[in-house]
Amino acid sequence: MSAPSPKPAAIDVSDALPPFTLNVTSTVIVAGAIASRDFMPAHHDAAYAKAQGAPDLFMNILTTNGYVARFVTDWAGPEAKLESIRIRLGAPAVPGKPLHFTGEVASKTETDGELRLEIRVRAANDLGDHATGTVALTLPRNAAMRSASANAAEEQPWRTRS
Repeated sequence: MSAPSPKPAAIDVSDALPPFTLNVTSTVIVAGAIASRDFMPAHHDAAYAKAQGAPDLFMNILTTNGYVARFVTDWAGPEAKLESIRIRLGAPAVPGKPLHFTGEVASKTETDGELRLEIRVRAANDLGDHATGTVALTLPRNAAMRSASANAAEEQPWRTRS
């Protein structure tokens, strides 16, 4: 169980986001490729990916962007508006190598009833940094940020329950 996210007024530069670990499986990779209509064989055919020099089939950038967005919005809550995701890909995300997401508040600006945050993010596995970069988002100044708690499954039914 993660600690509750802070209220917007309590957010400070250098605050860490609760870490998130994604169990990367072939199913996760293929489902992401299909959902984003990316039919490149390296995202669903391990033999093809290996013939191209990759260690296995690997996650596409659109799926990575989706998990980066999930990581940040799970912390920021439903009133967060993502302004941009700027990431650079590095090591591949392959089956059997969990991705560990970490992040911290890099900047905070308050204007016109909104809080603008820039979050520095990193997703890494045993092969190195898979994705590094920043996510910019805004929150209404009075937004009630949700907790990453056990009852979050009721709010987010797509999550598997333990």
